[in-house]
Amino acid sequence: MVQTIRIEAEARERAGKGAARATRRDGRVPAVIYGAKQEAVLLSLDPRDVMKEMHKGGWQSHLYEVAVAGGATERCLMREVQFHPVKDTPVHVDFQRLAAGQMIRVKVPVVFLNEETAPGVKEGGVVNIVRRDLEVLSDPDQVPDQFEIDLAAAVIGDSLRWSNVVDHKGTKPVIVGRDFVVATIAPPTVEEEVIIAAPVAAPDAKGKKGGKAAAPAAAAKKK
Repeated sequence: MVQTIRIEAEARERAGKGAARATRRDGRVPAVIYGAKQEAVLLSLDPRDVMKEMHKGGWQSHLYEVAVAGGATERCLMREVQFHPVKDTPVHVDFQRLAAGQMIRVKVPVVFLNEETAPGVKEGGVVNIVRRDLEVLSDPDQVPDQFEIDLAAAVIGDSLRWSNVVDHKGTKPVIVGRDFVVATIAPPTVEEEVIIAAPVAAPDAKGKKGGKAAAPAAAAKKK
């Protein structure tokens, strides 16, 4: 089931780059909530709350209840976080407001079961992961924590596809019209041994191999 996280926020009155810079000077992160055919709401966040979510991972699949001080609590997805190019600190956050009955587009991680006991892996094959996350449309209250693919019968040369996901959990893939590949069982890599032959000595002036070098010319006699 999807995780719902509460974030405390403060309202901002002014939009624009100048107002955003002023918010950052105050030690806050400017943010906005948009969508559901409603007016955008300007906010500021504690940067520690933003970084906490970044370190968790999977934030694009979490539901957030953004509680605006003195205002309403908005149900949102965190859609984008912009970072400073040098300091690597958050400089802006975009939230998408959720409407009742709206399907949301999320990325759900894939977990592979029985990888160590898969026949193809036992034979030296390698699990080549094509997609670590699957992008799907889901009910906001039913977003899966993960998808699972069982490799118990997978052999070398097999392709594991969307249809191999154990349970789609009511979601629909964003990629439509084809059973796309999630992973393959690739054959083992064969390394060729390269043997470098020892160099052969060049023949000397008399046609003999490996002869001694010619003696240097005798030094000229002093007059």
